[in-house]
Amino acid sequence: MILLTECLLPKNVMAVMNAKGSLAAGTLAAIGASVCCVGPLLLLALGIGGAWIGNLTALEPYRPIFIGLTLVFLGLAYRQLYLVPQLCALGADCPDPRALKRQRVIFWLVGVLLLVLLAVPWAAPLFY
Repeated sequence: MILLTECLLPKNVMAVMNAKGSLAAGTLAAIGASVCCVGPLLLLALGIGGAWIGNLTALEPYRPIFIGLTLVFLGLAYRQLYLVPQLCALGADCPDPRALKRQRVIFWLVGVLLLVLLAVPWAAPLFY
């Protein structure tokens, strides 16, 4: 099955969109995984408090699912950036190597940030 976007956009643009989409999805999944633990700490650090903050832990049972989604999307982004060859069609523009390098740097920055965000619930008890 061919998607409409595959018909309208060149292959190199689709590769960039897939890598960006995987990073964005991984970021959203990591935020979902850590909202139960980082959210209350962030709100308390900002001086916002109340009994309702305890309700933010309602997502704790879903945390393993969000962690799994985060790792899957990071793996897909890694695959798209490193394992899938960047091929050029005859007569078409090839992707700029500097753009690929920038995407890889952004991938590693986002990846480290997401892994730190996922590790906060395990590391937070060490600080209080």
